[in-house]
Amino acid sequence: MITFAICDDEPMMVQELAGHLADYMKEKAISEYAINSFSNGRALLDSGSYDVVFLDIQMDQPDGMETAKLLRRRGERSLLVFVTVLKECVFDAFAVEACGYLLKPLDSVRFQQTMDRVLRSLEQRTAEDIVIQRGTGCEVVVLSDIVYCEVLGRKIYLHKSDGTVSDYYDKLEDLERRVDGRFFKCHRSYLVNLDYVRGCQGGQVLLSPGERIPVSRLRERELTQALLRYMKERGI
Repeated sequence: MITFAICDDEPMMVQELAGHLADYMKEKAISEYAINSFSNGRALLDSGSYDVVFLDIQMDQPDGMETAKLLRRRGERSLLVFVTVLKECVFDAFAVEACGYLLKPLDSVRFQQTMDRVLRSLEQRTAEDIVIQRGTGCEVVVLSDIVYCEVLGRKIYLHKSDGTVSDYYDKLEDLERRVDGRFFKCHRSYLVNLDYVRGCQGGQVLLSPGERIPVSRLRERELTQALLRYMKERGI
């Protein structure tokens, strides 16, 4: 499910943007999405988080640029697309890591190009992290931070490069489907991030933080081959 927010104090522009979005998503055969609209920045800030936010710059305070700064200040990772008549604000958009800048009146070709970029960014972001359920809350875990994953009982323990461990209830097989090619199942109870592998010896995987985890005898050779393939793909 992709969540969109449109924040503009002109109802006609909100309607036009929503129409462009609906046409684009239909063309891409994407049915799982939701669009919420807001007439001012404060209402948007009070509403929650969204994957993509379309922001008008010229609004009552906080205007679109200030709203974007407030979103970033509180850690929101939404993809921001400014929609405005102000060409001169394009450089300010870099400061808040905007993904797009559309001028009014909207150009359908430019809108499609911007949305293509938005979808690519969402796909890349999905591949960069996973969300795990912890109790009544959730946690976003960056894949590159995970050294190895270990299953004990009904829980999975994500051992991270900063020495912390995040645990949650899941099956290792399900986690294996969610991570990318840098992870290798070296043992029935372990997934290891190949970025941290420094060798294999005596039935153990040597990791760069100085830790060791088991590798099954049948998978030891496969681990070596997987590591060599991975290094070749990265040009090492």
